[in-house]
Amino acid sequence: MAFVLLALGITLLLLGGTALVRGASGIAQAFNVPTMIIGLTVVAFGTSTPELVVNVTGALTSKTDLAFGNAVGSNLANFGLVLGVAALMSPIYLQGQVVRREVPFLLLVTAILMVMAWDQPLSGTTPLLDRGDAIILLLLFTVFVYFMVRDVYRDKEDPILRDAETFPGSAGVTGHTHIGLNALMAVAGMAMLVYGGNLTIEHGSALAQALNVPEVVIGIFVVAVGTSLPELVTSAIAAYKDETDLALGNIVGSNIFNSLVVLPAAGLIAPLPIPKGGDWDLAAGFLFVLVVIPLFFFSNARLGRLAGAALVTAYFAYLGLRLYLG
Repeated sequence: MAFVLLALGITLLLLGGTALVRGASGIAQAFNVPTMIIGLTVVAFGTSTPELVVNVTGALTSKTDLAFGNAVGSNLANFGLVLGVAALMSPIYLQGQVVRREVPFLLLVTAILMVMAWDQPLSGTTPLLDRGDAIILLLLFTVFVYFMVRDVYRDKEDPILRDAETFPGSAGVTGHTHIGLNALMAVAGMAMLVYGGNLTIEHGSALAQALNVPEVVIGIFVVAVGTSLPELVTSAIAAYKDETDLALGNIVGSNIFNSLVVLPAAGLIAPLPIPKGGDWDLAAGFLFVLVVIPLFFFSNARLGRLAGAALVTAYFAYLGLRLYLG
């Protein structure tokens, strides 16, 4: 029963996130916000609203292990499963400069998170993400937003910016620009997100107890994969349309949002203890990004199907190892 209700909670999160993105995009269109901006902000970050709601709910209910597993597991799923599946569908070519700058920035952010989790070896204290760490991460997010907005106005011919302007997830996402209807859709989406987040946290914890496994494992295995479905769908569509810069940009943007907003949002509410094995999860995420960078810079800026299959295999291999260790 816990699994069924957990699945219901994740479903409500996905439906709520979609409704919120559609409503917010429609409102932005009504105020003549450029479609390119909508695609790179509302749509890109909107796919991570399920993770954000789960983490905030987890922090409010002291289910911090589940919240940590959800955010970090989502990052692992994005680079292992989502990027791997997208590359299997269509080889991903890195053509523009925007994503070339974002990928190293993500590597830096992941390295910073690893260092923040090393409280025990560095200072002999209990490893946790405290409010000071959370504020630093949020400040880094403002830097990221600044450079992203600057790129929109300076590099208008960059492939990811052109794709964002015509991608179905942003252009004409609602089919109408009636502010009242879009506001209603956004409110309904937020309501589903809140209720779905409560169900996910409550019954994710119950499932962990029933299976006698740590909550962080359920967060990584079940919740994170479920909440990563919007990124999977968006990247798969982009890969199918040969808009591969957008497929990668969606994944990188989602991981940056998870690291610099989703995790610190929980850390601001309450200090977020790093669960047992959490440092290994962060290290695995760092390795995924580290491995992908040379593939683009030394393989004619191409991530082929063989590399995609290797990413998916490595992702499931790590899940198996994590389950064994957990």
